[in-house]
Amino acid sequence: MGCASCGNDVPGGCKNNGACASGGCNKLEVFDWLANVSLPSGQAQYDIVEIRFKNSRKSFYRNSSRLNLQVGDAVVVDGSPGKDVGVVSVIGELARIQVRKKAPNLKVAEIGKIQRIAEQEDIDNWIKARSLEREVMYKSRTLAVNLGLEMKISDVEYQADLTKATFYYTAEGRVDFRQLIKDMADEFKIRIEMRQIGARQEAARLGGVGSCGRELCCSTWLTDFRSVSTSAARYQQLSLNPQKLAGQCGKLKCCLNYELDMYLDALKAFPKGDLRLRTEKGTAAHIKTDVFKQEMWYAYSSDDGIGGGLVALKPDRVREIIRMNKDGKKPVDLNDYVETVHVSEPDYTNVVGQDSLNRFEHTFKKKKKKKKRGSRQQGNQKTGPKAQNDSNKNKGQNQKKRRSNNRGNKQNDKK
Repeated sequence: MGCASCGNDVPGGCKNNGACASGGCNKLEVFDWLANVSLPSGQAQYDIVEIRFKNSRKSFYRNSSRLNLQVGDAVVVDGSPGKDVGVVSVIGELARIQVRKKAPNLKVAEIGKIQRIAEQEDIDNWIKARSLEREVMYKSRTLAVNLGLEMKISDVEYQADLTKATFYYTAEGRVDFRQLIKDMADEFKIRIEMRQIGARQEAARLGGVGSCGRELCCSTWLTDFRSVSTSAARYQQLSLNPQKLAGQCGKLKCCLNYELDMYLDALKAFPKGDLRLRTEKGTAAHIKTDVFKQEMWYAYSSDDGIGGGLVALKPDRVREIIRMNKDGKKPVDLNDYVETVHVSEPDYTNVVGQDSLNRFEHTFKKKKKKKKRGSRQQGNQKTGPKAQNDSNKNKGQNQKKRRSNNRGNKQNDKK
């Protein structure tokens, strides 16, 4: 199988990882970690195969003809209606695990079948269908704007036999696109199917690069889109800045849920932050929690008229102060409970002076000054008989000037 743009004839694609215009050969790829595990004697290979289509769309099909399929082979499968062309992504026992994970209620009788391995004619029609998608998407957007529909058509997927096209769109509410389907059927002369997707699914289909500098998780490996709330950012002590927390889709980033369970387990060792600490100096409120340093930061309230910065306390010290407040006691000041860490100096002596960062600055300056003075003196001094003649001439000229000055001064005195 070759790519639609570069025409590489490698069976597994060009391995360009989404950088080419064809949409990427390894998009949502699966590593077959059971490939080297042989089946028990007498057991047949699992006959359900996972097929990948354009972007993130995948479906399960039955290999009823017992074709010898490998990952990356282009096959012709049953369409609705007609036929379609896809790429084999998972086979064998790993496909069985994928079926249990993604489609536990899958009925074998309702699964489509794999007809045959794709021939060159099938691949040529497939490439032709992919080349028509961009132009059709622009025209469909124009038709939707002319009808005044509040919807955004983000992607178009042609079936390999050029008999059907699926239009993916996003909309905030319900859209009456009956007239739009009629106009598109008259314009494109194909069967039209409209499918509404969410903002996260739209970003997964279009792809892009996130703020981390890598490709979006939803377009490379993430298939389970869970809801992300602002409480995930609060538990991780992140600032609620929508520009930093929002992804390409405009929703909260999916990566906020990656480390959320670890933060929740770590916060169980901390006392509740909604309790105020009462001291004789004043009342202190909780500001933030540093999970990694095991510290809780408190500050005195401004109502008491007390200034000062933040005070970092260990969780054990905070619990001790809370017990004292429950017993009706108040500590004098929170600073008395701050644990100071003594940093021990290294056990070596500076013999050569190599631990100073500016140990070479003074030596360089002295050397530069010496070089400049020496160069000036050498430039002014001249050697040889020519130099003596020049010095004698200068002395004679200076004496003549002095004599003329003295004569001028005497004449002025006589006047």
